[in-house]
Order: sequence, then C-alpha cells, then structure tokens
Amino acid sequence: MKFFKQLMLAPVALGMIAPAVNAADLNLEGVNQYSSQEQVTSISQFSDVRPTDWAYQALDNLVQRYGCVAGYPNGTFVGGQAMTRYEAAALLNACLDRVTEVTDELQRLMDEFKGELAVLRGRVDGLEAKVGELEATQFSTTTKLKGEVNFMLGGVPGLETSEGGNVGNTAFNYDLRLNFDTSFTGKDLLRTRLRSGNFNSDPFGSSSSLFKLDKAESTDSTVEIDRLYYQFPVSKSVTLTAGALVRNTEMAWVPSVYKSGILDFFAVAGAPGVYNKATGAGFGVQWKQPAKKGQGRFIAGLNYVAQNGDDSSTGVFNADGALNLLAQFGYRAPQWGVAVGYRYGTEDTRPRTFNGSFGYNGALLEGQESNGVALNAYWQPTQSGIVPSVSVGLGYDEVSGGGEEDYDTTSWMVGLQWSDVFVNGNTAGIAYGAAPTLEFDYGRKEGNTDKAQLLEIFYKFQVTDNISITPAVFYVTNADRYDDSSKWGGVIQTKFTF
Repeated sequence: MKFFKQLMLAPVALGMIAPAVNAADLNLEGVNQYSSQEQVTSISQFSDVRPTDWAYQALDNLVQRYGCVAGYPNGTFVGGQAMTRYEAAALLNACLDRVTEVTDELQRLMDEFKGELAVLRGRVDGLEAKVGELEATQFSTTTKLKGEVNFMLGGVPGLETSEGGNVGNTAFNYDLRLNFDTSFTGKDLLRTRLRSGNFNSDPFGSSSSLFKLDKAESTDSTVEIDRLYYQFPVSKSVTLTAGALVRNTEMAWVPSVYKSGILDFFAVAGAPGVYNKATGAGFGVQWKQPAKKGQGRFIAGLNYVAQNGDDSSTGVFNADGALNLLAQFGYRAPQWGVAVGYRYGTEDTRPRTFNGSFGYNGALLEGQESNGVALNAYWQPTQSGIVPSVSVGLGYDEVSGGGEEDYDTTSWMVGLQWSDVFVNGNTAGIAYGAAPTLEFDYGRKEGNTDKAQLLEIFYKFQVTDNISITPAVFYVTNADRYDDSSKWGGVIQTKFTF
C-alpha cells in the first residue's frame, strides 16, 4: 500500500513543482508519444540514465517490479526535464494497469482454489460463532478454573485406635479441589479454592497420624473454602502474599524433588515441624535473586500464619491464636538445591506427623511454644535413566514452656525417584525416614517413645495427560504410641486433573 500512496501523491507534488503553462503551450505530441511508447523492460534501454543518478534505484525498481515506465522514441528518459500533469497522469495510468494485471492473477488463483477457500471461510465463521458464544456465557474474563480429583482405595490392616476400635479395613475415599485462579494484570494471583473430602481421622485423615496421606482431608463430604489469598509482585525480585486462608508452605519453597503424593511425612521433606502446612490468616514475602532462565539463584522468604486467626476471641496476633512464623533461605538451581528453614510456633499450633505426641490431636498445650530447624537438599540428573534424583531432609524441634518439661526431637528422610520408568511419563520412587516422636502425652509421660520409621514405595502410571494411577505400599515401625507394633499399609491413588 505504500507504493499506491506514493503514486497518488505524485501528481499533486509534481503539479506543485511543475511550471504553470497554458494549454496552447503544452507539447501534446510529446505526451502522445510518451503514452503510446512501448514499456521498457530494462533500465539499460535508457541512454541518458546512469547508475550515478540519484533516482537510479527508484527508477530501476519501477521497471523491474511493475514495468510501467516508458521513455521517448529516441530511447531517452529525460529525467532532468519537468513533468507535465498529462505526463504524470500517463505514468500513473500505466502503473495502475500493471497492478490490475497482478490482481487478475490473484483472482485466477482464487478461482482455482475456490472450494478450499470456501471450506476455510466456513471454519473461520464457525470459530467466530463459538468464540462469540463463549464470550457470552463465560462468568469471568479474568478467572480460570483448575480442578483436581483424587480417588483413594486403601487401608492399614490391623490398625487400632487408642480406644480399641478397628480402623484397618479397606476404604474408598475421595478428595476434590477446585481452584478459581484470577489475575488482573497477568502477573498477580487471587486464588479461591473449594474443597471436599470424606476421609476419617484414622488412619489417613489426621495430621497427627503417621499414615496421614498428602491428599487426605475431611470436610464430611461438604464443600468448603480452604484457600483464599492474593499474591502479587512488587518488583522483579519480590512477591507479597496476604489472605484469610493461606498456607505457610505456599509462601515458601519445600526443597525436595521427591514427589510421590502419598505419605504426608515425605511431602513435607522429612521436616514436619518446620514445613507443617499451617493454614489460616497470614501474609508473607518472598525474594528471588534476579537471574537468567536456566541459571541458579538465591531464594529467601518470611511468612506468618495464625491458624486460629479467624476467631475474634484469640485474634491474629495473640499467642493463643496458634501463631506460626516461618523463615527460609536457600539456593535453587535446575539440577540441585539446598535450603535451611526455621519455624516458631505458639500454643495450639499443630506440627504434622508427630505420632499424636503433642497434647490433644497433635497440638501444643497451653503456654507451650516450639522452635524448629530444617536442612534440606536435593539433586536430580539432567536425563532420565538408571540414576535417580536424590532428596534428603533433616529436622530438629524443641518444645518448651507451659509449666511442663522441655523436650526435643529429630526427624529425617531420604527419597529416590526415577523418571520415565518402563514408559515415558511414568515415575517410581522409594523413600525412608524417621518421624519425630515425643514422649510428652496429655501432660503425662506414658506409652511408647521409640522413634517411628517409615518406608514408602510407589509407581505412578501416567494414563493420559490428565489421568494417573499410583499404587503404593508403606511400612511404619512403632506405628502406635501405645505399643511397639509395626504396620503395613497401601493405597491405589487415581488422580484426575482438568
């Protein structure tokens, strides 16, 4: 289109610079000769046009691309002579004729592929109709729905509660999560999550159980909001998070590449006293060192969660509000990473997988506080093969105050995971570790205080991009704090994502 604009402006410009003449003074014979002269096919046909002329390239382009330049009968172009309006009209007409010829060629092509073009036009019309329908029925232009459903068939044969009840039978449970992720700028995130599940506390649903599953929660088959927070960047390096229902591990980095999704103890990298998945009212800040894609960077974070922060009788900042303060610093690279974490907790905070040894339902007693430290590292190969990824974790926790004796405990884990096992996309792994076990129980020293050890083996079969089936078995020593029994268990976990 640039060429057409130039052609349309040419007569105006030339008319401004050409001297005004009377009709009687016009050399109409010259114009007729110009317009009737055969179009030249090469600029070399002009005897008076040289490569050193300032308009040589422009004239050559007109000849080569459009062939709409003519000269005088004597083989000259006379480029230094002023052009009359008639000569400009003749030149413009000749060029437009050539463009029309090109358009005719395109029309012949369109006629030849008329059928194919009709099909494409129909498909485009159909897509436009579907887009219009979606725009008319969508509930939000800023929100996306992401869902996850887990079916769990499993049990722990022979497991009993402290009251002697048998919870070792095979059960079929579910966990449903619906994330409504909203972004107003493309970089921020407002997350609203709905959740429903029907797990019992024993053996899989309680955070104080050694058999707690990562995907197991109980809502008594009702649907409830279990996440509600807003996350946004304030710079390229710093991200802030705040919400009425936010989890501390979602404002930090769990330094592990062992991802079985089965036992909760291994999901928190063997340090449940620090990465305890505390959920409630809170806020946090994360910093990431600026680095190019594929390069390692330092990461630091600090967050605060009050598990009872929604209760106005305790509040967000009172010690009896189950306060959790988590700080973390580490280095994360594509193949390896290492991090140290620290968590401070007040009364009623609920560290996970403590074998029910903290007060009622695994929570700190009145006036107690805890200090925990975690050290974790991992390494993974660049390609799948016989060499697995390796994740290790070590945790230390101390409980004090409340007029009771102080106690401390340790925990650790090692996890190995292989990718593309037998079939591309399938993974397998094995993990072993020792859970923290305290002898303090309901204000009394009683029962078994030997450390519980856990073994887990899994194979994840990726059926499709959205469906996976993971059979897993696990073995726990000293599985009950009231005796020294050891128990086997297993699940078949089917996961659907959409």
